[in-house]
Amino acid sequence: MRLKLNPNPSPVKDSDRDAKIAAGGFGKYYTDNMVVINWSEAEGWSEAELKAYGPISLDPATAVFHYGQEIFEGMKAYSQPDGSISLFRPDANAGRFARSAARLALPELPVEDFIETISTLVKQDRKWVPNKVGESLYIRPFMIATEVGLGVRPSNKAMYMLIATPAGAYFNAAVAVTVWISTEYVRAAIGGTGEAKCGGNYAASLVAQKQAATQGCDQVVWLDAIERRWVEEMGGMNLYFIKGSGKGATVVTPKLTGTLLPGITRDSILTVAKDLGYKVEEAMISIDDWRDGVASGEITEIFACGTAAVVSAIGAAKSQYGTWTTGDGTPGPITKQIRETLLGIQHGVIEDKHGWNVKVC
Repeated sequence: MRLKLNPNPSPVKDSDRDAKIAAGGFGKYYTDNMVVINWSEAEGWSEAELKAYGPISLDPATAVFHYGQEIFEGMKAYSQPDGSISLFRPDANAGRFARSAARLALPELPVEDFIETISTLVKQDRKWVPNKVGESLYIRPFMIATEVGLGVRPSNKAMYMLIATPAGAYFNAAVAVTVWISTEYVRAAIGGTGEAKCGGNYAASLVAQKQAATQGCDQVVWLDAIERRWVEEMGGMNLYFIKGSGKGATVVTPKLTGTLLPGITRDSILTVAKDLGYKVEEAMISIDDWRDGVASGEITEIFACGTAAVVSAIGAAKSQYGTWTTGDGTPGPITKQIRETLLGIQHGVIEDKHGWNVKVC
């Protein structure tokens, strides 16, 4: 892949950039540059270009506006103790991006080209990477259908873009969230787009998120589409249930059925938990298992995980079946240990035994 460098001639001043990084938050500010690649069925991928971050111009009849043919990814760059910057498992994100593209009838960007665009942007905008553990540069690759026309068919043109934003904590790690278990709405069904990371999945979730807010909850938890019984995800995050305590605990996550997003953080935690000496399990977990497990004390901790939030403890659940609190309603010791271990690996302060970190600069 050819990648033309045409960086922003007027980058943000150092003092302004540092103030924006210090402000924290998520998605408030964006780095100086972005990457763009166009694709057409006739000519394939064009030359990639790194250029100044800014608006794009699209015709009102562009396919993405009308048929939602769009995908995205979420990944991060982390500062390391020696001053270098690393990506965390970029090959996994590249592979999932390609699978999402195939499901949405979009062109697949080769894995090596995907990673090259990420590395190039991070190198160019490395001053935007926060230095504190728990903070990072959040990277958002995405692709949209750009053919102009209103025919319902796969677009013969597409655009890949890459932007990045300095990110602080998504949730307060010291506070457990409260969730609303939705029985009225579902996120995905077998044969649908649940395994793909596409905007439509998130757009369809927003009404349930509003419903959760009216119930005084921070997030919504999804059940399966058929029986409305089996626990799937929380918002856009995967779920984990801890049974027991101490070294005898078992760390359990709902197994992938074709409707859940195969989270890279989810997969990493399966390995981290095993490394820490816990039993791990992928299993079907019903709403009854959840409620009864909390009541009996078998389930001692629950947390959600994802790229943006890393690990977020769940303290209480509300639903039409009632309300129940896990433990004392605060983040538990195993949840904290898993979070701190994963962050430690990502930031290079704990040994990376699995070769997950890829040095960029």
